[in-house]
Amino acid sequence: MIATDILLKAYRLMCTAKAMADIYEANRQTCKYVHSTSRGHEAIQLAAAFQLLPCDYVSPYYRDESMLLGLGFTPYQLMLQLLAKGNDIFTGGREYYSHPNYRGDDKPNIIHQSSATGMQAIPTTGIAQGIKYLELANASINHQGNNSNDQIPNSQSPVTICSLGDASVTEGEVSEAFQFAALHQLPIIYLVQDNNWGISVTADEARTTNASEMVKGLKGISRISIDGSDFLQSYEVMKNVVEEVRRERHPFLVHAKVPLLGHHTSGVRKEFYRTEEDLARHAIDDPGPKLRKKLAELGVTEDELMQIENDTKAAVTNDFSAAIAAPEPDSSTVSDFVFAPTPVTEEKGDRSPLNKEKILMVDAGLFAIREIMEAYPEAILYGQDVGRRLGGVFREAATLAEQFGDHRVFNTAIQEAYIIGSTVGMSAVGLKPIVEVQFADYIYPGLNQLVTEISKSCYLSCGKFPVQTLIRVPIGAYGGGGPYHSGSIETTLLSIKGIKIVYPSNAADMKGLMKAAFLDPNPVVMLEHKGLYWSKVPDTEEAKTIEPSADYIIPLGKANRVLAAADNFVANGESCCIITYGMGVYWAKAAAKNFAGKVEVIDLRTLFPLDEALIFATVKKHGKCLIVTEEQQNNSFAEALAGRISKACFKFLDAPVEVLGALNLPAVPMNIALEKAMLPNADKVSARIGQLLDN
Repeated sequence: MIATDILLKAYRLMCTAKAMADIYEANRQTCKYVHSTSRGHEAIQLAAAFQLLPCDYVSPYYRDESMLLGLGFTPYQLMLQLLAKGNDIFTGGREYYSHPNYRGDDKPNIIHQSSATGMQAIPTTGIAQGIKYLELANASINHQGNNSNDQIPNSQSPVTICSLGDASVTEGEVSEAFQFAALHQLPIIYLVQDNNWGISVTADEARTTNASEMVKGLKGISRISIDGSDFLQSYEVMKNVVEEVRRERHPFLVHAKVPLLGHHTSGVRKEFYRTEEDLARHAIDDPGPKLRKKLAELGVTEDELMQIENDTKAAVTNDFSAAIAAPEPDSSTVSDFVFAPTPVTEEKGDRSPLNKEKILMVDAGLFAIREIMEAYPEAILYGQDVGRRLGGVFREAATLAEQFGDHRVFNTAIQEAYIIGSTVGMSAVGLKPIVEVQFADYIYPGLNQLVTEISKSCYLSCGKFPVQTLIRVPIGAYGGGGPYHSGSIETTLLSIKGIKIVYPSNAADMKGLMKAAFLDPNPVVMLEHKGLYWSKVPDTEEAKTIEPSADYIIPLGKANRVLAAADNFVANGESCCIITYGMGVYWAKAAAKNFAGKVEVIDLRTLFPLDEALIFATVKKHGKCLIVTEEQQNNSFAEALAGRISKACFKFLDAPVEVLGALNLPAVPMNIALEKAMLPNADKVSARIGQLLDN
């Protein structure tokens, strides 16, 4: 039998949640930001919250205010987020109601929560993935040291809860999370709250079955369906499930049937789409009256129950008044926390050590990862085909699994969303994930996670949860790669704020930038041109360089002058500059041979942050500028850069800033002759230089 004090605590919090919903509804003009409440879901949410320890992790969804109350957050704290106040402990006025994040020793940790339905499933599964990795690593260390006393006792082994609405399980990314958790037996509980509605879409319209039936086909996920409006049943089930997962370390899905008593959100009101009959059916299962009746049966008097109801209503009223009076955010802080500060601020180490041989660019990446994994046991590498058997389709991870073990270097399924999104959770538990998307053309399934979860995490958590991840992406066209293995994606990525983009063009830069990208506490995407990996493309021999020392590092955001113009041509106004990156560096250098001493070439190396200081200084020196890109030209990063240069350097320009990119076609054709016709090359660059110098 559940102790009466637990039941009374639950009833008090149910009354609190109801009073909060009522006061929000009564003050709709004040509560002007869109929000949802937990009305109808209180029992299962409180039952889950009551089981969690500070060592655990939980990802509530946007209807989980009762769960937050059960974890110990106060109505006042929640109201500050509701009203987007400056003292909002979660996001400082930047996020919707019931979108928490929390780091502390007194409550479970909560990573940044987005509004995108079901998108929390992958990052939260990444937390469980990271927990399991750390447990296995600790077990290995303890076994080697024969010191079992250092192991975490089962009673304190962390569990992860991912809370979802039932409508979200139709999302493909939720299925990716389920699949990974089942395959790897992760310590995670998927709490699915089924109220039969996905805004105005009923379960019958949207899905063939509920979440519990859905995962039946996935071997390895235990499951149970319960009445989530019954606190006693919910508490007993969640207690048993949490204890089982804490002890046996496997995934579990709890499907809780609940009523929806409030609006979908304050902006999409129940009377817009629900009938009186439907609302009446749901009201029968209101968790509050059910628990009130049980307490009365246990001997709690009517006066005691009324006292709880009156006290909670008064407390909520006082908290609401205090929240209204709380200060608004300081507008001067609006740009804070986009990125966490990086420790790498200057170039260090030996770029060209004596008595060292030149290495291929692909090997520079391989050697950099090897040195990283030797120095940082928390570094792990995963993605498609990077494991022991193949070591990457370009052999860019060859031998790493043999050296560091299959637990640190391993294959994943074809799940770009999981590969990218899981790094949120891995980073949150202190790991430093390096992941790979096999080809740039296939990054698009992962953009949901990159945009919705990764890029916004640092900003919307006010710096509590920057995502430290290095995402490697082979990119670019050469030799008939065809429409789905040749694309350039930098403009797409650069439209995402909150991530950094690196694009090395030679082995030394590859190694130095990869080290900096790994050490950066923020998400970094490293674009690696396949045509430069092996220097097989004509005129790319210089992509091979002396291997830098192990401590060599290049700060992100520093471009490099790879070819200088002669002073006399600059002084006479007979020079120009080319701003480029990747394969464009080699087209530019080859073309410049036809204009000896007249061309200066800048290799950007990092596309964001961008070295505007060197770019603008170089353009002002020459007065004539050509930007070369492999991307299709229209609406590209290169054209945007041309506009920025034109504005910043207008008084110094002797001609319009020119851009040369690929033809504006939907894809790179397979046929080599057609590919050549589409892409820039040295001859095309040379022709444009001639036109620019004659201007």
